[in-house]
Amino acid sequence: MFIGVNGIQLYYEKTGQGRPLIMVHGNGEDHTIFDEAVAVLKEKFTCYTVDSRGHGQSSPCKELHYKDMAQDMIAFMTELGLEDVAFYGFSDGGIVALLAAMTCSRITNLVVSGANITTKGTKLWFRIYLDVVSIGKKDPLIELMKKEPSITTTELSAIKVKTLVTAGSKDLIRESETRAIAEAIPGARLKILKGESHGSYIVHSTKIADILAEELL
Repeated sequence: MFIGVNGIQLYYEKTGQGRPLIMVHGNGEDHTIFDEAVAVLKEKFTCYTVDSRGHGQSSPCKELHYKDMAQDMIAFMTELGLEDVAFYGFSDGGIVALLAAMTCSRITNLVVSGANITTKGTKLWFRIYLDVVSIGKKDPLIELMKKEPSITTTELSAIKVKTLVTAGSKDLIRESETRAIAEAIPGARLKILKGESHGSYIVHSTKIADILAEELL
């Protein structure tokens, strides 16, 4: 399905029944990474899996900014009249989730996986990789990760909802960054998953469904 927000079209799928659960993917991905998780979660939640702007079937964009993507998600919830929303974001989707939860009262539970709040929050090898693949071209997806985000811990302290922050022990996000996020959000809890990488427990996996069900039910 498509919905118009902020002058663009967002593609999303709605599956299941129960409390609304929004799930937002990472950079260069689309909603289908959650197919296996949704197959489990649909029994207890109405799952809204959304393609972010510039991704999947949503409108392409010449430039991408996390704050615009967060505003898209706030408008998405407003257009559909969603309340008491559980919001899950992975990687770039986690950054979007943090930004949205700072100001949106429709979100009452937040779960964020593999998010960073600064450009140096990723490990050095990944930052070098971004520099190499961007040589000679301007890909909006790569430029987004090279230049953003820039979120302060003071800004994170504005999040007042029940929050779980997760990352893999082998994540491309620095563990100090993940811990800083959890420490900055009042009452947030941290879960570092042993042996998991950035997306190993999320992308086409039911492991994240088990984590979400435990956290939200």
